[in-house]
Amino acid sequence: QVQVEESGGRTVEAGGALTLSCVVSGNTGHAKCMGWWRQVGDRAREMVVLVEADGWTRYADSAKGRFNVSRDLAKKTLTLEMNNLKLEDTAMYFCGMGRCDYGLKDWFWGQGAQVTVSS
Repeated sequence: QVQVEESGGRTVEAGGALTLSCVVSGNTGHAKCMGWWRQVGDRAREMVVLVEADGWTRYADSAKGRFNVSRDLAKKTLTLEMNNLKLEDTAMYFCGMGRCDYGLKDWFWGQGAQVTVSS
């Protein structure tokens, strides 16, 4: 059974920083893509950053220059450093891992970590 556990979510003031961590355990088969998505209420989940099997990384425009991701595929860990946080970064952040050629609905997901940015 695969478990995805996020940690590090908290309330932080605008302009501040925090780090989210993700650890995946269990048999993930050929899954080698990892990433962070975020969701506000019932709105669609949006990608924050995607790390592909070869390490190629894609950031959402909103994350470029402020967020930095690091991945250890062997340990199945993913860390997201978020700097200069803005009110609009408030969301539930989800860590996902899956096969790069699979749709996101077939990925493994955690329960999420709430990030709240206050003014």
